[in-house]
Amino acid sequence: MTTTRRSAMSLAAVGGTGLLSACGGDQGSPAGDSSDEAASSVRVPVADVPEGGGLVQGQVVVTQPSAGEFKAFDARCPHQGCAVNKVTTESIACPCHGSQFALTDGSVAQGPATEGLTARTATVDGADVVVS
Repeated sequence: MTTTRRSAMSLAAVGGTGLLSACGGDQGSPAGDSSDEAASSVRVPVADVPEGGGLVQGQVVVTQPSAGEFKAFDARCPHQGCAVNKVTTESIACPCHGSQFALTDGSVAQGPATEGLTARTATVDGADVVVS
């Protein structure tokens, strides 16, 4: 099959529409999200989670606001579903629109997000933090 300029442009337009629609809603789950994904557990070495900070591990964020206190959140920003990608001593940051969330409870520290990160359960099992 020969690809013409017209068919290539049509495919590009359809693909671009799909990309734009992924950022179109204010809230909700991205397409393809499954409850099995959200229900899976993640193990993170306690030593990897800095006190007064945290880290992003796959689809979860693990923080240690104070010594021995671990919190976990879904890494998906409730604003438009982008994944947060950075944890500082001040906040958890979303790169897409600049939302920031509190280390202690995932609440909104700076919008445009109007809802906080979804809390997950963090428990210490030996040398690991287990997020479920």
